[in-house]
Amino acid sequence: MKIDDYALLLKLNEIGTIRGTAKAILISQPAVTQRLKYIEEYFGQNIFIRTPKSLMLTPAGELILEHAKKVITREQAIKNAIAQSGEEVQGTLSIACSTIISQRFLPAILAEYTRKFPKVAIDLVTGISEDIKRDHKNYHVCIIRGEKLKESTCERLFDDPLYFFDTEPFPKNKLKERPLISFKSDDSMHELVDNWLYHHQDRIKPQKAIRVDQIETCKQFMKQGLGMAVLPESVSDFMMDEYPNIPLELNGEPVTRDTWVCYQEGIRKLPQVDHFIKAIIDKTFL
Repeated sequence: MKIDDYALLLKLNEIGTIRGTAKAILISQPAVTQRLKYIEEYFGQNIFIRTPKSLMLTPAGELILEHAKKVITREQAIKNAIAQSGEEVQGTLSIACSTIISQRFLPAILAEYTRKFPKVAIDLVTGISEDIKRDHKNYHVCIIRGEKLKESTCERLFDDPLYFFDTEPFPKNKLKERPLISFKSDDSMHELVDNWLYHHQDRIKPQKAIRVDQIETCKQFMKQGLGMAVLPESVSDFMMDEYPNIPLELNGEPVTRDTWVCYQEGIRKLPQVDHFIKAIIDKTFL
């Protein structure tokens, strides 16, 4: 058994389908099926029951998955120890990052980082901050939006002001009634918008809600005149000059989304982690 085989079992259990796992790890579906068949033959047990909707662990599969987790953990611990003791920066850097930050800022940061430290392997997971927070102990570094992690060391990277955008003007002395387009985000983002709307019922009244998965889809819907959208400054690009907009403010203060880099105490003893944290803290975002 190889480490990659154990990692495959964990990924299959996480995603729940062979097709989805193949897509996530960028290999063909038949290749995943063949590797799973080999692993089950190695242990002499069925690890998963194939149902029409998802894979389900068998009792033997539960035991094997626990073993796989321990193997992966021990392997990572050894790699970290080697990376910490060696003079050259190497090892694995695991990052969980908010989707917005991973799309807008992280590529440039990682490009520069990998040029300096080419022997470091990057393990990157992206998603909404709420999901990252639940599994934050599985990563060296978490880059999240909204509230910081209470059980970690957190450093604020930047405050991201929010704006209402639309293709139609925002009248000063008249109620604006338009559909509100929103993108998939964590609850804290929706709470900020709902709170602002509550305090400005005389200015804006959403007629209906249009919900989409991606922030880029939200932007395109707004540009086509389907409704108004609340977008952070970090992804607004040149929209400030092209589309009517108003900043979200309460009591004269801008409503913002805080962005944090969070990590566990002691993790900066790993050189590859310390260098990455320094790089992202030194980055100018807005």
